[in-house]
Amino acid sequence: MLQGLFRNPLADPGIIGVSAGASFAAITAIVLGEALLGAAAMIYLLPVGAFFGGLVATTCLYLIATRRGRTSIATMLLGGIAIAALMMAATGVLIFMSNDQQLRELTFWSLGSLGGASWPKIFATTPFIAIGLLLGLAFAGGFNALALGESEARHLGIPVQILKRTAIVAVALLTGTAVAVSGTIGFLGIVVPHLLRLFIGPDHRFLLLASLLLGAVLLVGADMISRTIVSPAELPIGIVTAILGAAFFLWILLRNRNLVDL
Repeated sequence: MLQGLFRNPLADPGIIGVSAGASFAAITAIVLGEALLGAAAMIYLLPVGAFFGGLVATTCLYLIATRRGRTSIATMLLGGIAIAALMMAATGVLIFMSNDQQLRELTFWSLGSLGGASWPKIFATTPFIAIGLLLGLAFAGGFNALALGESEARHLGIPVQILKRTAIVAVALLTGTAVAVSGTIGFLGIVVPHLLRLFIGPDHRFLLLASLLLGAVLLVGADMISRTIVSPAELPIGIVTAILGAAFFLWILLRNRNLVDL
């Protein structure tokens, strides 16, 4: 959805700061939420807080990168780096304020893990994920039209402004919820859609659902590697995806260097 919104294959929640915004809000909930609202509220506070963090980051990025209906790719990437750096600095302050127990949890959580998966977490996050997916699928045809340009999409009858707002909310819901339950696991968002475009094409009506399935498969595969490569210990899954995804991202960047030419 982000790549369809910005019309660029380099857009990814981790790279452009959306995950960092969600992570900052989730860490805020971990450090301050239990003391303010109690442990029972944490299961819902984490996804709600991460959603609003991702929403603010996505909205700010879009406002920064878009002018007169045109989105600057260079501005998007640079703005995303700035947002991510700002969120990381704020996160550092919260980590400094945390106690020893919270610090151990945050260190592992910030690198990503599926070790804390449980049925209560799944039930609590399912509504957020379902809403985000339905919003994205409802405008799948609109993303196809948007690839031609905003003016062309309007001429085809696509409500472009509604599409943009819906995409921002859906991305924030999905990214925020994922970050809240598993931490920051980067690069899957850029690897999976690009791989699928090579095989099934750019039609978002198929690309969104296929990304959902292949993303899950690759995530479970990375989790299997993280649990076995240093057994009996468990390597944070974010490290595995970063190693594999960073190389793939560099390959995409070299192939599309004209899209980020300043």
